[in-house]
Amino acid sequence: MKNVYFLSDAHLGSLAIKHGRTQERRLVNFLDQIKEKAAAVYLLGDMFDFWYEFKTVVPKGYTRFLGKLSELSDLGVEIHFFTGNHDIWCDDYLTKECGVIVHKKPLTTEIYGKEFYLAHGDGLGDPDKMFQFLRSLFHNKFLQTLFSAIHPRWSVAFGLKWAEHSRLKREEGKEPDYMGEDKEYLVLYTKEYLKNHPDINFFIYGHRHIELDLQLTKEARILILGDWINLFTYAVFDGEHLFMERFVEGETEV
Repeated sequence: MKNVYFLSDAHLGSLAIKHGRTQERRLVNFLDQIKEKAAAVYLLGDMFDFWYEFKTVVPKGYTRFLGKLSELSDLGVEIHFFTGNHDIWCDDYLTKECGVIVHKKPLTTEIYGKEFYLAHGDGLGDPDKMFQFLRSLFHNKFLQTLFSAIHPRWSVAFGLKWAEHSRLKREEGKEPDYMGEDKEYLVLYTKEYLKNHPDINFFIYGHRHIELDLQLTKEARILILGDWINLFTYAVFDGEHLFMERFVEGETEV
C-alpha cells in the first residue's frame, strides 16, 4: 500500500521570500523522493504566491515544480491541487499540461477506508470582515473578467506586489501563532462542522502557516499543515496512521 501526502503554502514566486530558488528546489527534491512510494499528493492551496491564468498566458517561472508534478502524474501518482486565497484563479492549464486535478472547494473524500475533509482553509470561520470582503471580490466572475483585460505585464506584477505587501505587513512576515483551541477559527469551524458530519476522521487544512495536530474526538483529528517557506512540514497517511513530518534536505524528521 502506497502513502498519501498532504502539504500546502509554498507561496512560490513570492517577492517577500529571499530564498525562493532554494525553496522551490527543496520542494522539488521532496516530490522526487516520494514519487515511487506515493499513491497521491494533495496540495492544499497557496502553492503559488500569485497565479492568474489568462486565455493563452500563465505566469512565467515554476518550471522545476511544474515539471516534477507532470513527472509524478505520468508515473500514475494522483496530484490534487486546491486553490487557496493566493492562487484562486486557476483554469485548466495545470490539468491539461501537468495532469493535475484542481479543486476549488473543500473536498470530502474516502482514502483507505477513512473519511477526510480537505480544504485550504481560507474563509472557513474567519471572523475578519475585511478578509471576507476581499475574498468575495477575488471570487467575483465579473471582476475577474475585467482583470483579465489588463495586460499580464501589469496585472501579474500587481498581483505579486499585492501578495508581497500582504505578507510584509505581518510581524516578521509570519502568520500569528496558534491562538488556542477556543480561539483558533479553523478549530472552531471544524468542531461546528463535525456536529453534522460525525463520520469524518481527519480534517486537514493549510492557510494558517502553523503546525497543529489536535484530537477533537475519539475518532476525529484536525491537522494544519504548516508551510513550505520556513517549516517544510507535511502529513503522510499510510492507510493506518496519519503523521506530521518535516522535510530536511534529503531526509525526513518526525
